[in-house]
Amino acid sequence: MPTPPYRADHVGSLLRPASVKEARRKFYEEKSISADELKAVEDEAIKDLVKLQEGVGLKVVTDGEARRHFWHYDFLGELDGMEFVTREAHKGVTFHGVKLPPTFPTINGKLDFPDNHPHLEHFKYLASVTKVTPKISIPGPSVAHYRTAKADIHPAEYQDVEVLFADLARTYAKAVQKFYEAGCRYLQMDDIYFAYLGDEKQRAMKREEGFDPDWLIQKYAWMMHEAIKDRPKDMLIGMHMCRGNFRSTWAAEGGYDAAADAIFNHTGVDMFFMEYDTERAGGLQPLSLLKKGKQRVYPGFITTKTGELESLDSLRRHFDEASKYVDLDQLGIAPQCGFASTEEGNSITEDDQKRKLELVVKTAEMIWGTA
Repeated sequence: MPTPPYRADHVGSLLRPASVKEARRKFYEEKSISADELKAVEDEAIKDLVKLQEGVGLKVVTDGEARRHFWHYDFLGELDGMEFVTREAHKGVTFHGVKLPPTFPTINGKLDFPDNHPHLEHFKYLASVTKVTPKISIPGPSVAHYRTAKADIHPAEYQDVEVLFADLARTYAKAVQKFYEAGCRYLQMDDIYFAYLGDEKQRAMKREEGFDPDWLIQKYAWMMHEAIKDRPKDMLIGMHMCRGNFRSTWAAEGGYDAAADAIFNHTGVDMFFMEYDTERAGGLQPLSLLKKGKQRVYPGFITTKTGELESLDSLRRHFDEASKYVDLDQLGIAPQCGFASTEEGNSITEDDQKRKLELVVKTAEMIWGTA
């Protein structure tokens, strides 16, 4: 069996099967089934999601994030020192045309990664039901800072943002080690705020909070580097970046120009999953900052936001353009984001999803001769 990186990959989340949606409704809303019953339904659904991914020819699979409500909050909420509060009177985080539920991260104590974090078992189960490479995606270290309002950071020591960043880096370094001990050799961190910080509105928001957005980019890169620098040599780290993905909507726009050097040259990450399905992501020129070597970029020319299928000819043209800036051997193909960053999922069908994953594999075979 070959080992990653592969040419064909995907970001992680998949549409939640109807069985999972119904079981979660019964558990969380009706409270009519037990946690064990919910887990049993999720287990069976994950087996089917793995079969879907293996069936289209992917050599790397995820659990589709089928056990999660949000791509990031489920992980962050299980960290020591962090919890989530619901504020019904609050309008929630705004995307274009829709709003996220009014749930907010708060830091109430010293941050740490617990030895019994549920995602460790989630990974172990995934590994037990696949014959190819299992991958788990978790939110990156910057997410806890970017998503948490200053007023919701309560420990006195964390009023010094440098102390907060140092503890986030330490917490994530422990997480990396624990996932390795659980058998994980391919860990993906979704650190989407590098892309958000290319949006002038997002940059202005951070300035209003007292942060220089370019300084934040450098500190976020530092946190990632500190978190992964001591990983074992046989462990690969991927990083996904996008501009929001909630029910086929988006929250930010702007190119990678401001962050590309930090992303490629200061994080230490092996593989980069970069949204590139619309003009909102800017041009491909920032790819020229990727140094020659073993790092790989997966430009997301295939969208997960709509069911319309991209043509192989158009994808070939995109790669012809990308190869002007970076060696084709340092590229792969993946969709621009997950199919269901929250349990609601994007506005596509399961058939659309399958056809998109098939297209990822077909594109890889067309361009590199292998997935």
